[in-house]
Amino acid sequence: MTKVEAIIQPNRFEQVKEALIGLGVEGMTVSEVRGHGRQKGHTETYRGREYGIDLLPKVKLELVLEDKLVDPVIDAIIKNAATGKIGDGKIFLSKVDEVIRIRNQERGVAAL
Repeated sequence: MTKVEAIIQPNRFEQVKEALIGLGVEGMTVSEVRGHGRQKGHTETYRGREYGIDLLPKVKLELVLEDKLVDPVIDAIIKNAATGKIGDGKIFLSKVDEVIRIRNQERGVAAL
C-alpha cells in the first residue's frame, strides 16, 4: 500500500476529485492548508497599502491506495491539477505497512 499526499491549487480540486472518483478511489482526506514553494507568495494592495502574502492557500489530498492504483492516480492528479505555471503543487509518496479499520479490526487492503 502507498500513501499519496498531493498539494494542489484550490481551484483545481473539483476536477482532481472527479477524476479520482472515476478511477474508483473510495476514500480521501482533504484539508485546506497554506504554504509556499518557489513562488514565495505575492503582494496585494488593500486600502492603498501593499501587503506581502507569503503563505498561499492550497488543498492537501491524502489517500492510501493499493499499489496497483498508484500510477493511474498520480497520472490523474497531474493531468487535472497542472496549469504549467509555478505553484501547481507537489505529490509525495510513502509506503504504508499496515492499515486497520477501527470499526471491525479489518487489516490491510480490506481495510481501505
